[in-house]
Amino acid sequence: MNTYSIGIDIGGTNTDIGLVRDDGRCMAKKNLPTNKYHDASLYVSDICEQIRTLMTEHDVAAIDGIGIAAPAGNYYTGCIENATNLNFKGVVDLAALFHKHIDVPVVVSNDANAAAYGELIYGGAKGMKNFITFTLGTGVGSGIVVDGKLVHGKTGGAGELGHAILIPEGRPCGCGRKGCLETYTSATGIRRTALEMLEATPSYDGPLADVNPDDLTSKMVGDAAQQGDPLALKVFEMTGYWLGIALANAVAFSGPEAIFLMGGPVKAGEVLMDPVRASFKKHLCFVYDGSVEVRVSELPDNDAAILGAAALVKA
Repeated sequence: MNTYSIGIDIGGTNTDIGLVRDDGRCMAKKNLPTNKYHDASLYVSDICEQIRTLMTEHDVAAIDGIGIAAPAGNYYTGCIENATNLNFKGVVDLAALFHKHIDVPVVVSNDANAAAYGELIYGGAKGMKNFITFTLGTGVGSGIVVDGKLVHGKTGGAGELGHAILIPEGRPCGCGRKGCLETYTSATGIRRTALEMLEATPSYDGPLADVNPDDLTSKMVGDAAQQGDPLALKVFEMTGYWLGIALANAVAFSGPEAIFLMGGPVKAGEVLMDPVRASFKKHLCFVYDGSVEVRVSELPDNDAAILGAAALVKA
């Protein structure tokens, strides 16, 4: 007999809510506009109404729990703590708000940790006890599993490898420091690299030449790279080089079996993965040779965030 859980992915713009079966199939989804809400209580109430609708539509009488991937989500407290991209300011006790409506376990974490749980329960890390996930999106997140347990650290915020400094005094980062990994290897970082290369190459006449700089996206760069555009390929070569260094450093402190990459830039395929793996091999300490591989996430793209959130209930 199948059991079900709810996975909720809270983004700054939208909130996705999914009914997930225990075999990892997302049965159905609902969506709410996060940025339309300023009252957290009303927001949670409306999410719970959507959950009840999902259960009714699919004749599900009970769920095992609710997993929530949220910006600045704290696994220990069940709170969103001072998220910068949400209208709910300060500390919001998300778990307590949900318990007012639905009497099931509620687990809260950040999106990168949820992605790691998703990979463990539903993806390519099944059976692994040591692995790392890197999520490449607007920023760079990571989830670290050691000896079968996700690393939360003292405050619940361990694993922010996107904010490990890659290049001292490098690009300004939203965290207030300079040179963080995400300023170079996120979708935003890829865009910045492309703009810098375009400015430094006035003779360039490829597919990105006529794009308004304000409209340029990492996907455009990835598409151009897949079509063989030399400048776009160079952007991804540099991005892969930087990311490979970060992955090699991550191996040194956690000794994983595998590192999984996911997110928009990863969809560019081998134009990113080839330079990542080459740089990773070049910079990996010799004692780890042959012990770890760099892989693309096996979670389905369209449901990855929801599956990761739902997996919080089971991990």
